[in-house]
Amino acid sequence: MSVTSVGLDIGGTKTLGLAVDGTGRIVAEVRRPTDAGPAGVIRTAAAVVAELRAVTGEPLAVPVGVGIPGLVDAEQGVVRHAVNLGLTGDSLPLRDLLSAELGTPVTVENDANAATLGAVAHTGHGDLVYLSIGTGLAAGLAVEGRLHRGVHGAAGEVGHIPVDPQGLACSCGQTGCLETVASGSALAAAWPVADDYPAQALFAAAAAGDPKAIAVRDRFAAGVAAAVRVLCLTVDPDTVVLGGGVAQLGDPLRVAIAAALLDQASRAPFLAALDLAGRLRVLPSEVPVAALGAALLGQRP
Repeated sequence: MSVTSVGLDIGGTKTLGLAVDGTGRIVAEVRRPTDAGPAGVIRTAAAVVAELRAVTGEPLAVPVGVGIPGLVDAEQGVVRHAVNLGLTGDSLPLRDLLSAELGTPVTVENDANAATLGAVAHTGHGDLVYLSIGTGLAAGLAVEGRLHRGVHGAAGEVGHIPVDPQGLACSCGQTGCLETVASGSALAAAWPVADDYPAQALFAAAAAGDPKAIAVRDRFAAGVAAAVRVLCLTVDPDTVVLGGGVAQLGDPLRVAIAAALLDQASRAPFLAALDLAGRLRVLPSEVPVAALGAALLGQRP
């Protein structure tokens, strides 16, 4: 079956593109580093689609769905405050600019929301929170299978909840946000390594019994657990899917966060009754839910 849509997951470090057929099957996949700034984002997205065209041998004159960090006006296709992509100035009319570049219809959505659609499709759970732990920290919210974006597209921006007045400066302009403790960039700063896999290095060192690694891992896990707690007390979902680059750790990540939630619940019977730890789930790392959700978004009217 021929390609019916393209999905782009534009992240702070990489852009993943998928060509998908009408059954949701992934026909082709391309990954490139993301160039920062408005022109860089457009250039990267266009390069990924061009490579998908080359790989599939098809013109790909099909709808393109885009998942991108920041505040997204899905109706207008405009992105604001995607700070990890260098989009900190005026609003970027990404839909119109990219549609003109590609010559195809484009739909733009917050990346966590796009991943939420992918997670809903993959798990079959309609009441779901997708917590993306990548360069930043953000969540997508699905209620009865439908996205909840909020009036300004800020629903789920849990990473920018300040929790420590004496904490680190956050890229959003506030101080002590959850993202400064519980994100891939925060973990990399707390456990610097020579390669590109600080999360794997940290968890391996902690598993080997390194006391410093254990302390860093547990602080990170407690920060993510705080985000899970806030989200569950706000929307009370059936399932919390852990995603983003750090989630490539797989079950060890879920176990660490569950342990932090259980520790918090041991001192609060109210939390214990909610079984927050039991709601956690990590999808297989080979399931590219953000790009898949973006492609499904492109197939929707």
